[in-house]
Amino acid sequence: MSRKHRHKLSGIERANSVTWNPHKMMGVLLQCSAILVKEKGILQGCNQMCAGYLFQPDKQYDVSYDTGDKAIQCGRHVDIFKFWLMWKAKGTVGFENQINKCLDLAEYLYAKIKNREEFEMVFNGEPEHTNVCFWYIPQSLRGVPDSTERREKLHRVAPKIKALMMESGTTMVGYQPQGDKANFFRMVISNPAATQSDIDFLIEEIERLGQDL
Repeated sequence: MSRKHRHKLSGIERANSVTWNPHKMMGVLLQCSAILVKEKGILQGCNQMCAGYLFQPDKQYDVSYDTGDKAIQCGRHVDIFKFWLMWKAKGTVGFENQINKCLDLAEYLYAKIKNREEFEMVFNGEPEHTNVCFWYIPQSLRGVPDSTERREKLHRVAPKIKALMMESGTTMVGYQPQGDKANFFRMVISNPAATQSDIDFLIEEIERLGQDL
């Protein structure tokens, strides 16, 4: 959808199959997902039940229009129709602007915190998508050399700030560990209504809630 970021999927045309889940970046309902395959007939070969009571061969029209045997859902409601309606309403350019805005906000967040002493990035380099992963480093841990004790203390920081966020009712950001990395914030920007002011508030709120830890 995004001409600006299309290069990130360079080579995808060589894949035999691709899943497309528009519910994150495009705000589509969760069940509106698609799998695209190159090989004609493979979906029907995998899923068909040849149920005679559903797909009679002696109809007055071309039975190739009966596509239920290609899908695991068979005759259930057509979820993807909801996506089609959104696409008709917003247009390709509308979705492109929405996606670009979210990615721009992720870059804005990264640029705001990457060189500040109270924040530390989990991964080197700019984020490639809208996930921005970072630690908040409270005053008590700044300048402290890396050690098991420091990592254990840092591991408790994100959950504590998240709890304070929920108690104050101001904002919510997910956190997680990865491997031997202590819990870190994983900010995922997918709301097209978000603004740079919202990002600024988020940073200030994390600092406010974590300053005494």
